[in-house]
This record gives sequence, C-alpha cells and structure tokens, in this order.
Amino acid sequence: MYSMMFFIMIFICMLLSVAFFTLFERKILGYIHKRKGPNKSSLIGLTQPFSDALKLLSKEYMISSKMNYMIYSLSPMMMMILALMLWMIFPSNIMVWTFNQSIIFMLCCFSISVYPIMLGGWSSNSNYALIGSMRGLAQTISYEVSLSIILISCLMLFECLNFYLFNSLMKYVQLIYFMWPLFFMLFISSLAEVNRTPFDLVEGESELVSGFNIEYYGFGFAFIFLAEYSMILWISGLNSILFFTKMNFLFMTLFISFFMIWIRGTFPRMRYDELMYMCWKMFLPLSIMMLTMITMFKFYLISDF
Repeated sequence: MYSMMFFIMIFICMLLSVAFFTLFERKILGYIHKRKGPNKSSLIGLTQPFSDALKLLSKEYMISSKMNYMIYSLSPMMMMILALMLWMIFPSNIMVWTFNQSIIFMLCCFSISVYPIMLGGWSSNSNYALIGSMRGLAQTISYEVSLSIILISCLMLFECLNFYLFNSLMKYVQLIYFMWPLFFMLFISSLAEVNRTPFDLVEGESELVSGFNIEYYGFGFAFIFLAEYSMILWISGLNSILFFTKMNFLFMTLFISFFMIWIRGTFPRMRYDELMYMCWKMFLPLSIMMLTMITMFKFYLISDF
C-alpha cells in the first residue's frame, strides 16, 4: 500500500517537475536569444506547460497502414516506464525500491533504453525515423561505456552498490575536489546519454524532420517528451550525488540542469564523426586510466597504512 502511494507521488512529482522545467528552459533560452519566452498565458506564462500538455493530448491519433502498430504504440510507453523505474530507485525519502544492487539496476535501465528508440524508428516504417534511430543507437551505446566506467571509478572508493547507502556516505565528502576530470567527462557523457545539444544527433535532422520520433504525435510524442525531460532531471541529480555533498544536492542539481540549458542556447551541434571520436579516442582511454589510478590508490596505497 505504501509503495503504491509513493509510486503515485513520484509519478505526480515527475510530471510537475517536467512541466515547470520546460517552462524554465524556454524562459532561459528566451533571455539567451534576447526575447521574453512564454509570457502570455496566465501570470508570466506559468500555465504554458499545461496548455502544451492539453494541446498534445487533444491531437487526433492517426495510424498509417504500413506501421507496425503494436510496437509503434509500445515504444513510447517503454521509454516512460524506464524513466519511472529509474525515479523509483533515486535516493530520497520517498524512494519506492531500495536494494543492495540498485546501481547495477540503474546501469541495466540505461542499457535497455536504446531499445525503445530503435523499435520506435523501425516500427514507424519511415526511412528518416529508421536512420535517426540507428544514429541514436550507436551514440547511446558508445557513451554508456564511458559513463559506466566513470561511475565505477566513483564507486570504487566506497565499495558500495546501494544507491541510498552511497548517497548517505557522500554526506560529508565532495569528490569534485580531487576527481574533477571525471566530473567533466561524466557531465559531457550525460549530455550525450540524454540527447542534449550539442549531442542531440538522435534528433539531429530537426532542420528537416525530427529523427526517430518523426511519426509520433499526440500521446506518443507526449510520452517521449516526458521520458526525455525526466531523464535530464534524473541525470542532473546523479551528477550531483556522485561529486557533491548531500547538503548541496538540490542547488547543484538545479545548477547542472541550468548549465545543460545554457549549453543548448550557446553551442552548435557537433558532427557525428567528431562525437564518436571524442567518445572512443578521448573519453574511453581517460576513464580507464582514471579507474586504474583510483584502483591502485585504493588497494595499494591505502592498504599499506
């Protein structure tokens, strides 16, 4: 009973946070571009997210005869379910699940997240959607490797796979002071993982079409949109938990989210070959080198004392 109540609370809080995060993003982008952003609906545009949601949910739902209807409909739901599962293990006072291998479970959810993208592009039976999904599949898998190694490097110091316990251990420790190269690599890998500018090549055809989700509208697009923006907030919280103290969690999460928006309004999109070059020839060797150094420090230097 309590788990169901907490699940409903997390779902409602996630919807509200995504709604106002989109408003926050559009306001910041507006001031970056020297314009106001949404300010007509209600007081300074506060009801704009709800107007957008109503518009999406009231759109007519049409299906092409060439689509694989079942997989096409399930793919956005799979993205939403994965986002909710990650929020349920997020270390907080209302977390639904807590178990010793919750960080392994998180990595499994990251790995599975490529399947809805691929299945959504394939089931749409559109060449543009299929090419966009293949591009997103390669990008997401590539940066998951470096993200996992960086995460293991942080966990190596505490030898803990329980997300909630790890958050408690970080109450008085700030790894950012002596592991700042890993923080910058993790932040950039997070941008690629959630398909944010300048790595939004999953939707990189937005000048002409919209990548793997070109055939989605109405409920389907709303689920994809909610899953993507909830993952932005979730991975901002992950960056904050790993490298900053528990007392600065909320401030650093908002600051990292703000920095992601700032990057979107400032940086141009990278070429795809540069994106993959940076992952396999820069981040992967550096993250493996940092993991080796931390392992030596943990098991050789500390053990001597």
